[in-house]
Amino acid sequence: MKAAVVTFPGSNCDRDLAVALKRAGADVTRVWHKDAELPAGTDLVAVPGGFSFGDYLRCGAIAAQSPVAAAISRHAERGGFVLGVCNGFQVLTELRLLPGALMRNAGLTFLCREADLTVEENESAYLSRYAVGERIRIPVAHHDGNYQVDADGLARLKGEGRIALRYAPACNGSVEDIAGVLSDNRRVLGMMPHPERAADPVHGGTDGARMFEGLVAGLVAA
Repeated sequence: MKAAVVTFPGSNCDRDLAVALKRAGADVTRVWHKDAELPAGTDLVAVPGGFSFGDYLRCGAIAAQSPVAAAISRHAERGGFVLGVCNGFQVLTELRLLPGALMRNAGLTFLCREADLTVEENESAYLSRYAVGERIRIPVAHHDGNYQVDADGLARLKGEGRIALRYAPACNGSVEDIAGVLSDNRRVLGMMPHPERAADPVHGGTDGARMFEGLVAGLVAA
């Protein structure tokens, strides 16, 4: 399985994401934001956390105008897999690959701690190695992770089973405690928690490792 990990100016989790994917068995290529095309044969694009372009204007807004962003959109439109973590989730909403928006956290505070999550679905490749209803612990580190979507969008996410993860208990003010959502074909996942920071025993927990292992195994089998 071939994965491309994107780096923007201000990305700070790109190496961690690349390491987690390599550990799970992926062939990883690093991609710079000025690259207009993805490497040939890319199966998965991973958009990392951090503060792309300093989070000026809106988080992810400038990154969504970069040359690589158009390539990410084309990849998704072809049915390719895209994972956006934290700032990557913000970029994917700016690209309209996922519905909703990430707002300033309730309480206007930067959150940097472990978060308890509930797995809400396991039909996607991302969560295939978890049980629905399973409680997992994955770190968060964000100031603008408050997920909001209009009533119609929320109804569609719920009706189509596209809510991937929920905070349990509430974390940052997100509507219905949503921590991650999927596209309608379940191939694009945006999530605020950082699974790459829970993918090795030295991290203090490995609940994120199964996400990468299941994703790589699923794409190899496909």
